[in-house]
Amino acid sequence: QQRQQRQHGQSTQSNKDKIALSYLVIMADNSCQSAYCNQGWSEVLTHMSPYGYANFGIAFGLGLSVVGAAWGIWLTGSSLVGAAVKAPRIRSKNLISVIFCEATAIYGVIMAIILANKVKKPDEAVSQLPEDWDWPGYYYAGYGMFSSGLSVGLTNVASGVSVGIAGSACAIADAQDASLFVKILIVEIFASALGIFGIIVGIIQSNACTFPIAALE
Repeated sequence: QQRQQRQHGQSTQSNKDKIALSYLVIMADNSCQSAYCNQGWSEVLTHMSPYGYANFGIAFGLGLSVVGAAWGIWLTGSSLVGAAVKAPRIRSKNLISVIFCEATAIYGVIMAIILANKVKKPDEAVSQLPEDWDWPGYYYAGYGMFSSGLSVGLTNVASGVSVGIAGSACAIADAQDASLFVKILIVEIFASALGIFGIIVGIIQSNACTFPIAALE
């Protein structure tokens, strides 16, 4: 019985090895099902150039940050203008809420500039990269910059919306009771700090992302 169990275990391990080997063969086969590698999203995403991922990261980081800033300004600006009709004194000091919302867009611009400076083209203009290219570093840079830009963009969307809602409440509350302005302003500061957390993590993510410009020696 022990011999049968041992043989069963060996056959199971052998089957796992065969499956793993066949999986590696499939992964090593870079051929596409269509002429332009666009037969379905899985084929498009698995054959996209790391340069494409890097530039998408830049676009998402900047674009989503601007969306968050615009959303926050829309929320707080409309409440500010409406409340200022009855209490004109709140117009000037409540503009700080708009500044906090605009800061989320600035974080996205800073991150986009940092990422854009990391995209380097190869020294030699060739139609196909050589076999001794630093492929792990090449793909790591693309995926890392994509995730970095996405991290900053999504956190800035959350930060912009939260600052906008808090700023809207601040303007309405200040119109009713001037003593509430400073108290709600503290809430806005903490909401704005969410964007700072995102850009810190984004910079750390992108630190090791370096596109190779020449083949390995």
